[in-house]
Amino acid sequence: MPKITPFLWFDTQTEAAIQRYASSFSDSALLSIRRYPDGPLDGPMRGMEGKVLTAVFDLAGQRFMALDGGPTFKFNPAISLFVSAATEAEVDRLWSTLSEGGSILMPLQSYPFSPRFGWVMDQYGLSWQVNLASRAQKIAPALMFVGEQHGKAEAAMNFYTALFAHSQVEHVERYGSGDTGEPGTVKQAIFQLDGRDFMVMDSSYEHAFSFNEAISFYVECGSQEEVDHFWGELSAHPQSEQCGWLKDRFGISWQIVPSIVPELMNDPDPVKSKRVMDALLQMKKLDIAGLERAYAG
Repeated sequence: MPKITPFLWFDTQTEAAIQRYASSFSDSALLSIRRYPDGPLDGPMRGMEGKVLTAVFDLAGQRFMALDGGPTFKFNPAISLFVSAATEAEVDRLWSTLSEGGSILMPLQSYPFSPRFGWVMDQYGLSWQVNLASRAQKIAPALMFVGEQHGKAEAAMNFYTALFAHSQVEHVERYGSGDTGEPGTVKQAIFQLDGRDFMVMDSSYEHAFSFNEAISFYVECGSQEEVDHFWGELSAHPQSEQCGWLKDRFGISWQIVPSIVPELMNDPDPVKSKRVMDALLQMKKLDIAGLERAYAG
């Protein structure tokens, strides 16, 4: 697993979405899938019997995770996946696949910033930007700071790159006096976290959405000390803390997860794995010792 992995919250369409995306991008595959127990289930898992609890998959050689979480959170354009395609033919092919059954936010055409670009929400609601450009990393999470978060893109980028090792700011372009955005705010920026590309931008337009839990970032931690470190640095909304999830000062959601958790939860003994799940559901910040005690019974 990479250090930071984009995590997608679908209603109940995870498997269909992964199949659709894997058919769109080369070097893609479903790596593992874990399902909710057959049940009957109670509480937040009621009605999810047999659905996807966690799926791990690659798109264009890059790692993603997903789950069927129900209708609580919906994708929106505040976080999208920015695709860099090397040729016009590739742009057109990806656009045709991703836009089928979806809704177009910006039509595929020439813009002052790109000879060929389009922005679409696919049939599952996930937002994609497809651009004619060549980069080593084909798909990058793109964060758009709107509403209360407008003007904070650069601060967020600097905060994240200081927090994670092997991180840096690559490029920053700011709005000027003749642009449609607020002068001095970020028009577009590219940065790396643990060597992985991310993008940010500010938008001063009125938008009926902002960051939510539909897309979070899963951080794999090798020790309790590391869990404590990232939790302490990132968590800014105590009311949002649950089961290893937190929300930072910019409203972006993260999952801070010990690397041992998948091993414990994937144990072939269903009694052991259920004890771990039950213990995890009672935690906010995940406690390795507590999960191991639950595993051992």
